[in-house]
Amino acid sequence: MEHLDGIEFHDYHPKADDFLAEVVRGLSEKPKQIAPKFFYDKRGSELFDRITGLSEYYPTRTEIAILEAGAAEIAELAGKDSLLIEYGSGSSRKVGILLDAFQGDVTYIAIDISRKHLVESCSRLAKAYPAVEVIAVCADYSKPFPLPTLKRGDPKNRAVFFPGSTIGNFTPDQAVSFLCNTARRIGSGGSLLIGVDLKKDHALLNTAYNDAGQVTAAFNLNILQRINNDLGANFDLSAFRHDAFYNDHHGRVEMHVVSLKSQTVQLDGTSIRFDKGETIHTENSYKFTIEEFQRLAVQAGFEPVNSWTDPGNLFSLHYLTAR
Repeated sequence: MEHLDGIEFHDYHPKADDFLAEVVRGLSEKPKQIAPKFFYDKRGSELFDRITGLSEYYPTRTEIAILEAGAAEIAELAGKDSLLIEYGSGSSRKVGILLDAFQGDVTYIAIDISRKHLVESCSRLAKAYPAVEVIAVCADYSKPFPLPTLKRGDPKNRAVFFPGSTIGNFTPDQAVSFLCNTARRIGSGGSLLIGVDLKKDHALLNTAYNDAGQVTAAFNLNILQRINNDLGANFDLSAFRHDAFYNDHHGRVEMHVVSLKSQTVQLDGTSIRFDKGETIHTENSYKFTIEEFQRLAVQAGFEPVNSWTDPGNLFSLHYLTAR
């Protein structure tokens, strides 16, 4: 533990050799794949922040509107004297809506894999909310890691905040496993506030992941640049293109980078061959109905308490308690 920019900081960031091993393994599979958690170096995090403000990308503004409308009710459900843990905190923009509404003592633990972005956003938040104890944890939240010991002791209420429909990046089986682990972490009676993207018109989904300004394309291709920067690979980004589409059979948007020619990339002494048109699968974003997601949650040991949607039924927010 250390103190950076006025906040308590804990670093469980995955080691570089773990990153290398996962990338080499993923690019050796058929079809090739890279986990979406590796999008989020500092540049990737900045690009994603830009995506959230795009006119085509409805999830962020829609979820924020739902949060603003339901914040008082959510705060009442969560109770006073709370520990609020956010998975994938990013810019910590949405959590401010909750902190404005929560009553009593609040400790906020932000968990994100992008170290620099995490420290910067938590420092801003700590200055904006001086009464809130802000703790930053750099970690891969999909894997086990210890939570910090709190200076003020155990709070009466524990809540996990998991916005942005990031649960959709997991396969359904992975989502159940992740939710089971979350239920164990917060304990019986703990709560989970989670954003879930809803199934909708395919054209709207395809447009959201293929914006006219190609910011999403830059975000997707940046994963190759990160591998070049951090692992010494020699990807030629101009030899790949972004591709995103809704897969109706699986109920998910898929993101890929597509090789524009036959080529070989060098990565830590490994030669990785690409055929023309071959893809690297970089992300899934599963979409749900309210009932589909709640079935997953119940399977994982949660009890649905309430859910909120927007007038267009584009997005949903769920409040669940661990059994």
